[in-house]
Amino acid sequence: MTMNDCIFCKIIKGEIPSVKLYEDEDMVIIRDVAPQAPVHLLLLPKEHFANIVEMSDAQAATLGKCLKKLSSLVDELGLSGGFRLVSNKGKDACQSVEHLHIHILGGAQLADKMA
Repeated sequence: MTMNDCIFCKIIKGEIPSVKLYEDEDMVIIRDVAPQAPVHLLLLPKEHFANIVEMSDAQAATLGKCLKKLSSLVDELGLSGGFRLVSNKGKDACQSVEHLHIHILGGAQLADKMA
């Protein structure tokens, strides 16, 4: 998949409409269109790379910065009771879009075990 074909790159560029709950120079946070929890958000790094295995050291540093910023947004995103972060890699993990994204799940008590 190229950046031109990537649905998340199109959302980041504003080519596909989406409600951006947060945006800065490094990332966008949007609602997941198929929520698996009362609050199900996606953290999308603006730079396109397929998954956590393929990121460079610089991309890893940017992702760390994004996660640190998330910690200051928990109240306004409805996550003050806690949340779970998930990053899928590859078809066995059901990664549906080859642009690294972090699922942020919360808003209620989540199951003890991952399904």
